[in-house]
Amino acid sequence: MRRPPESPPAPDLASTGIPELDDILGGGIPARRVHLLQGDPGTGKTTLALRFLIEGASRREPVLYIALSENQEELDQVATSHGWSLEGIRVLDHSSAGLEERETTLFHPAEVELGGRMRTFLEEIDRLRPKRLVFDSCSELRLLSQNPLRYRRQILALKSRASSLGTTILLIDTLAAGGPETLLQSVVHGVFTLEQLSPLYGAERRRLRVSKLRGRRYRGGFHDFVIKKGGLEVFPRLVASEHHARYDRSPVSSGLPELDSLLGGGPDRGSSLLLMGPAGSGKSTIASQYACAAAERGERVAVFAFDEGTAIYLERSRSLGMQLGGYLETKQISLQQVDPAELSPGEFAHAVQVAVEQDKVRVVIIDSLNGYLSAMPEEKLLALQIHELLAYLAQHGVLTVLTMAQHGLVFPESTAPLDLSYIADSVLLIRYFEARGHVRKALSVVKKRSGAHEQTIRELMLGSEGVRVGPPLTRFQGVLSGRPIPLGRDGESEPAGGQSD
Repeated sequence: MRRPPESPPAPDLASTGIPELDDILGGGIPARRVHLLQGDPGTGKTTLALRFLIEGASRREPVLYIALSENQEELDQVATSHGWSLEGIRVLDHSSAGLEERETTLFHPAEVELGGRMRTFLEEIDRLRPKRLVFDSCSELRLLSQNPLRYRRQILALKSRASSLGTTILLIDTLAAGGPETLLQSVVHGVFTLEQLSPLYGAERRRLRVSKLRGRRYRGGFHDFVIKKGGLEVFPRLVASEHHARYDRSPVSSGLPELDSLLGGGPDRGSSLLLMGPAGSGKSTIASQYACAAAERGERVAVFAFDEGTAIYLERSRSLGMQLGGYLETKQISLQQVDPAELSPGEFAHAVQVAVEQDKVRVVIIDSLNGYLSAMPEEKLLALQIHELLAYLAQHGVLTVLTMAQHGLVFPESTAPLDLSYIADSVLLIRYFEARGHVRKALSVVKKRSGAHEQTIRELMLGSEGVRVGPPLTRFQGVLSGRPIPLGRDGESEPAGGQSD
């Protein structure tokens, strides 16, 4: 979802036409300078460059596209696919120039062609005096130059002409097979790198990085983006320290007094609650209970479901007496099904940010972290991504409820795919245990940073009447191990066949 820029760019900055990219760049790219846009084929370089020129044309600036690798027809196709018009953009098509064979005995054909092309380019620049210029691509110029010295001189000639005419130049280049083109990077004012990743499963993912930008503060690191109809949609990397909001740090009720008592009144606003347990133990149900309780208080809730479809999620809640459908119609609860194979982590963080800042949600539910883990290209980055996201939500006073499934069912060696218990402010642990031939569920709080909590273990019961939390299980020992031992009223182990709670 695009957000309009808060204010027009400063006179010394040129807007890219993409508000989120301008935000990353601190308002836009420095005007009257030469910048390099580099990346492999298919990363979106031409699309970004055309959007840059269209933005200039909309401001009634003279703009010029010098095409050495793509012809006019191909550029028209790119523009049409995004619903754009190239009206107002002067295209100098040299993509097929020099294909005919030329015979010369005094000079190498490349030297003759290079000199002729550069004269044509500079003459057109002098005639049009563009405020924005895209040169696509430097690979052709590098091949014609044949040696680094001649290539550098041609780039410096363009840079000198840009300075004298006040032109902002965007050079497009393909990443060299042996590594980055350091010669070109040392000459230009800014370097923007586009990348395309190919995961083992799922759609390709794209990201960009500002490698260099002289004299400007910018947001470093990688920023995910997608190419959609309308151009690039960029998702700036979330930085929690940039966001602050005032809020009342009060406990958040689940609507169940016994569960609130277990958590010492409930998790605080601006904190995170991690629900851990094996599959089917009731993690999603407890999360839904928090969603319903918040909606009943008139608060807005955002649920991001990675593991269940919308229909199954609603049917499960309905079977447990929770009527989420009505809250969905009034938009007090938003339920978004997330496909981890199609959604990048940056796009997901941006969706959460939009829900908090635009929809004013007070409770965010991520169900589950196992699905979120599947969306990560590298598992080792998950903890950092989650930490930054939770810190951002805490700054806005949002309660974040996370679920994580552990491997196995009843045995104590059950483990999670990644240990995130140290990141969450509160951890609610759910375990199966066997008693008198029945499989039952136990609930306990193993951590709460912001205050005291019960040290007891309570039974969790799910049925058509909803979620119920029983009294403390005082007549069992070893409940969390999955193999409890019944205790007599004097606290000693009962013989086989003894009574249970």
